[in-house]
Amino acid sequence: MMAAQVLALLREVSRLEAPMEELRALQSVLQSVPLSELREQAAELRLGPLFSLLNENHREQTTLCVSILERLLQAMEPVHVARNLKVDLQRGLTHPNDSVKILTLSQVGRIVENSDAVTEILNNGELLKQVVYCIAGENLSVAKAAIKSLSRISLTQAGLEVLFESNLLDDLKNVMKTNDIVRYRVYELIVEISSVSPESLNYCTTSGLVTQLLRELTGEDVLVRATCIETVTSLASTHHGRQYLAQEGVIDQISNIIVGADSDPFSSFYLPGFVKFFGNLTIMDSPQQICERYPVFVEKVFEMTESQDPTMIGVAVDTIGILGSSVEGKQVLQKTGTRFERLLMKIGYQAKNASTELKIRCLDAISSLLYLPPEQQTDDLLRMTESWFSSLSRDPLELLRGISTQPFPELRCAALKVFTILLKCRFWAGPVAYRLSVRPPLLAAQVQISGAHRCTASLAMLRPRPTYSN
Repeated sequence: MMAAQVLALLREVSRLEAPMEELRALQSVLQSVPLSELREQAAELRLGPLFSLLNENHREQTTLCVSILERLLQAMEPVHVARNLKVDLQRGLTHPNDSVKILTLSQVGRIVENSDAVTEILNNGELLKQVVYCIAGENLSVAKAAIKSLSRISLTQAGLEVLFESNLLDDLKNVMKTNDIVRYRVYELIVEISSVSPESLNYCTTSGLVTQLLRELTGEDVLVRATCIETVTSLASTHHGRQYLAQEGVIDQISNIIVGADSDPFSSFYLPGFVKFFGNLTIMDSPQQICERYPVFVEKVFEMTESQDPTMIGVAVDTIGILGSSVEGKQVLQKTGTRFERLLMKIGYQAKNASTELKIRCLDAISSLLYLPPEQQTDDLLRMTESWFSSLSRDPLELLRGISTQPFPELRCAALKVFTILLKCRFWAGPVAYRLSVRPPLLAAQVQISGAHRCTASLAMLRPRPTYSN
């Protein structure tokens, strides 16, 4: 068996001071050995010598050992790794080479996802402390892996107690002092934990870290506001998170900051994030209730479409698409009357004249606004969306034809999605199909789209999924 070669090479590695040839041979053999065969020999795998070689100041040797350990550790049960390689894991978390840290954190991740092994980690305070300090790593992959492991630990009551009722909480707060970037990483972890359940949120709020985040969000530093709003938006993605923010008056505070944005020359830094916050609320709660309670949100979105800043226009267009993705949201927009018709004309203008990226965002918004599931295609709603389509330009079909002939596959796919939505509406299917049939260039543009395979997946699930562009 090839596994026997692996064992023999491991023994050779353990007795040599400079086993480079043996390490290369071992790496080569491991590429051919099935994982199932390695698992059968897991009890005989002695990895201590490999871990000790990681301590040598030799880049190629370290790279080889990491590659070999990645494969061999997969053959071992997480419980075995947790119980028998504690010291090695702990050393790995403080190793100067990031690939060693990532290897170690991947094993910590395996352990915390195993209900039988996680206790071994929870009882190892020193190892957990090192995981916490990995959040401060310069390598983002190291920090992300540490956050993921700590978040997974918090899924149990025992894990919450270890994180928030031991010295680890002090370690978290110390890590936050490293710099702004690391502080936001800890906030990301706290919000991820808070989002699991009301109980998890309670642990996080008791720690004082959520309060600290919200204090920064509503503080005077505009750059801090811009960063914190993304994290708070994640907290608002759960029902209990939104309840907490509402009870603490945070949503009202965000609304008031938007009100005062007109007199703030630096509002462009944080305003897009604040508008996105409310846009996301309309997805998760009643669009009508959100817009009625916070009218400044809708007002600001309309204002942003008048901006000369493409960033502001893009966020406004995305938000209109999100708000108009539901029937209730469509009705909210319809109530604004001629003002919304003028906004549609601006979207049509941007779809024709803006940058390619903004054109695509405009077409995505148009798709969301026009889409109606078959069961919601009432005469009133179809007439409403038909009037919206007509408001985009003097000849909206010609507008789409012009876009669909441009040499950008993603743009053509976005236009094709709008055409497909029109053809699926019973009021429009006949007239649109007729226009297509009498305009050969238009039909050809839809059938002969170069790179059309790129949008097959999005068209297969035609219902527009409202999201914000990054």
